Amino acid sequence: MGANAALKGRMEELGLTQDELAGQMNAALAEITGRPGDVSSRTVRNLLNGTSRRPIGRTCAALERVFGCSVEDLGFSAPRTMQHPQEDPVRRRTFLGSATGAAAAAVPLVAQRRTVGMSDVARVAAGVNALVEADDRQGGHSALEKAAVQGRNKVLELQQRNAGERVRRALYALAAEYTTIAAWSCIDVRNLDQAQGYLNESATFAGLSQDGPTEMRVWVNLSMLAYQRQNWPEALAAAQAAQASSAARHDPFFDSLGRVRVALAYAALGDGRAGLRSLGLAQDTFIKVAECERPRWTAFYGQAELNHLAAIVQFNSGRHAHAEAMAHRALARIPSAFRRNRALATAQLALAQLHQGEAERGTATATAVFTIMDSDPLPGRMRTLIGDFHRGLFTMAPSTSYARDWADRMRTEWSRA
Repeated sequence: MGANAALKGRMEELGLTQDELAGQMNAALAEITGRPGDVSSRTVRNLLNGTSRRPIGRTCAALERVFGCSVEDLGFSAPRTMQHPQEDPVRRRTFLGSATGAAAAAVPLVAQRRTVGMSDVARVAAGVNALVEADDRQGGHSALEKAAVQGRNKVLELQQRNAGERVRRALYALAAEYTTIAAWSCIDVRNLDQAQGYLNESATFAGLSQDGPTEMRVWVNLSMLAYQRQNWPEALAAAQAAQASSAARHDPFFDSLGRVRVALAYAALGDGRAGLRSLGLAQDTFIKVAECERPRWTAFYGQAELNHLAAIVQFNSGRHAHAEAMAHRALARIPSAFRRNRALATAQLALAQLHQGEAERGTATATAVFTIMDSDPLPGRMRTLIGDFHRGLFTMAPSTSYARDWADRMRTEWSRA
């Protein structure tokens, strides 16, 4: 007598504990017979350890309803009254002649598969990476938002089916991922009210997922959104929540990410000293980061992005030469695939040069933003930075030939849909 490897494998794939399987089998029996089932964790244990190799009809019926396959596929021998024809598996019927079952006898197995497993989660999660990569290349846009919402809807459809606790939490984390991508796309194009709605929804999903990195991502995005709204106190509060999250407590990577958001908020509030202190802690913490597997969305944050954010903190603290130096460091390391981030860092460099009185040099740098984006429309955040540069340039050097050339180029690029 040996353990039932087939049943064990199916339970692991679906993330079901013995107690959860017993509960789902009882729910299945209630649907089939109209009466509560009496399957216990001991029943499931006997099924797993090989004590029960030919379960009674009602137990077989419940197993088939939960797993959506025949009991033979689960490693059992069915009672004679339930044995399925082998010549045509597609037409197998469940519960035929079982002690429970004339009411469900004619329902095909394929129509009764109601349990969701980790393979289902993996399939619907496959689209996340493609959306993150699209954002890296182009930034936020309406097609990205729409695709993220469609991905979220697929996840929520799966949530309506039976699932174990581990699978259920993974689905909530995935719903939060997709919804946060939609929110981030809206932040990038500065559709801030829509972004707020998505992030409120994403925060709920993240909390239900009980997944530290997912919750961390929502707090970071809430801080970014408040920053874009120029609600500096809320940006600081959200960043501090990110820094206090379980993910930040357990991984220096997330700790550094939280601290640099705190630094950005302090600098925007006008407290440059606190901002620079938090920035220094973020940089010191990042040195301790070990290589390990993290969610795909975290790929944007490395030494290059930390340098880019440091340039913003330095700029907002009035340290424009330091901001220029950090922007140069960022551009030396930002991967070519992160086109949007390279363009943003380039715009930040142009602002730092302009505020040091180097208007012509800053104009040449700012013009490079359009080259990097390669005729793609500029995301809203980038348009804001370019707009800041434009106004500063025409305050400092309105009559120069390079300013006029810049204005002509900007009109062309600004008109792109």
